[in-house]
Amino acid sequence: MIYLDNAATGGYKPAIVQNAVLATMKVCANPGRSGHRLSLACAERVLACRELLSELFGGYGFERVAFTRSCTEALNVALIGTLQKGDHVVTTCLEHNSVLRPLHVLQEAGVITYDVAPLTNGRLDPAAVSSLVKENTRMCVVTTASNVTGEAPDLKAIRARLPEHVLLVADGAQGGGHLPIHMREWGLDALALAGHKGLFAIQGAAALLFSERMDPRPLLFGGTGSESFNLNMPQFYPDRLEAGTLSYPAICSLFEGALLVKAHRKEYAEKLFELTAVLHAALLPLKGFRLFFVPNPCGIAAFAHESLSSEELAGILSERFDIAVRGGLHCAPLVHRALGTFPEGLVRASFSPMQSLKDVDALVRALKQITCF
Repeated sequence: MIYLDNAATGGYKPAIVQNAVLATMKVCANPGRSGHRLSLACAERVLACRELLSELFGGYGFERVAFTRSCTEALNVALIGTLQKGDHVVTTCLEHNSVLRPLHVLQEAGVITYDVAPLTNGRLDPAAVSSLVKENTRMCVVTTASNVTGEAPDLKAIRARLPEHVLLVADGAQGGGHLPIHMREWGLDALALAGHKGLFAIQGAAALLFSERMDPRPLLFGGTGSESFNLNMPQFYPDRLEAGTLSYPAICSLFEGALLVKAHRKEYAEKLFELTAVLHAALLPLKGFRLFFVPNPCGIAAFAHESLSSEELAGILSERFDIAVRGGLHCAPLVHRALGTFPEGLVRASFSPMQSLKDVDALVRALKQITCF
C-alpha cells in the first residue's frame, strides 16, 4: 500500500526508531520507580528525552516537559488543568476537536466562555484573533498547523497582539517536527506535541511543554515514584502531571525521532514542500477538482471532487489502487464550515519526508483513472 495518511499517524518509522523500541523490550525496569541500576538507566534516558524536546522547541527546561499518551491528553492538561471559573478563551476555526471539545465541555459546565476567530481569505489574521480578547480573557489557543489545509498561523505575530497576561497555548500535533518552533522566542506558554506524526515516534508518545506562567493542575492521580508519603500529588513538575508508569518504549522512540528532526528538519520540510508542490501543480488543471491547500512543509494536501464525496473517493483509492488517504472532516469541523466543505469534508493526502515523487505520481494517475470511470 502507498501510505498517504501521515497526518493521522506517521506510517514510516526510521530504522533507528524501530530498533530503539525493540531494545526497550529487553529492559523490564520501570524508570524512576526503583533504585537499581536498570531503573536508573531508564530514568536517565527519559530525562535525556525531556532535555532534547526542551532544546528542540526552545522550551523552559526539562522539568517543564511532561509526557502524556497523546497530544489530546496534553491539550486537556493545558486547558482543563489551567482554566478557572469565569475565564474567557480565544481560539480559531482551524482547531482540531482536541481543542474544541475540551473548551466546549468547560463552557457547557459554566466554567468558561470562548470565542472563535474566523478565516480571512482562507488565512488566519492575527488581528482577527486579538480582536476577540476581552477583559477576562485568560488564554488563547492556536494550532501550529491545520491538519486539513496545512495553514500555519503566525504565532509570533499573534503573541505580539495579545495582552501580556494572556497565556498562548499551541497545538503542535501537525506542526511539531515539521516547522521551526521556538517557545521562548515566540512567547508560547504551552506546546502540545504528538510524537507519532512529524517526530517519527510510535503511538503513545506525546508531551506537554509549558512555561513558568503555567501552573496546570493534574487530571490523573496516583504513583509518581516521588513523595510516596504524601497522599496529594507532588507540587513540583513534571511529577505533578505524570501519575502512573510512563511508556518507556514510546519515550525512547520519541527521543530517537527528535534527534533525527534536530539533524534534518530543514531538509525534511523542503522535501514535503516539494511533494505537495508537485501534487498541487498536477491537480490544478484536472477538471472537477477543487484544491484546498498550497505547497507546505507539513506535507498536507486536501482536495475535493465535484461528483464524488470525499469518503467515496478515499474508499476507491484504497480498494482499487491500494492508496491510503483520508476522507471526511478530519476531526476539525469548524475549518470545514469556514471553507464551505461541511458536512461532506475533503480528501486529505499527507506525506512523509521518507516518500518520493513516485508516490505523488501514483496518486495523480489513480485520480485521473477514477474521474474517467
